[in-house]
Amino acid sequence: MNNELTKIYLGVDWGEKRIGLALADSETKIATPFKVVGNVEEVVLAVESEQIDVVVLGKPYQISNLKLPISKQFEDFFSELKSKINITIELVDERLSSKAADALVGNKKTKSSRDEIAAMIILQSYLDKI
Repeated sequence: MNNELTKIYLGVDWGEKRIGLALADSETKIATPFKVVGNVEEVVLAVESEQIDVVVLGKPYQISNLKLPISKQFEDFFSELKSKINITIELVDERLSSKAADALVGNKKTKSSRDEIAAMIILQSYLDKI
């Protein structure tokens, strides 16, 4: 844990194949792409190594608010993550974050992937509201 004045946030864009991560702190409130991982254990390692205070996890919805078919896998991921870390996990609506990420990523030569950018968008939308 960090000092009580500055909190470190980890944005998470969950996907069945890849999980995008982004970082921010409560001082700057600017989310930046971090990396892409493949499973919940790697998310837990990032939480530990970066001394994360709050995880901001994008929850998948369809535009019509109906649950997506992947919601069972998401719920399993969320339950496993909750059981392995003892910090706050904030769930936020991640609708359109991947489409917005596509607009920001540009070409394949950019450093950050679509998944990291989507995590950054999820985290930034959360930070903008707190």
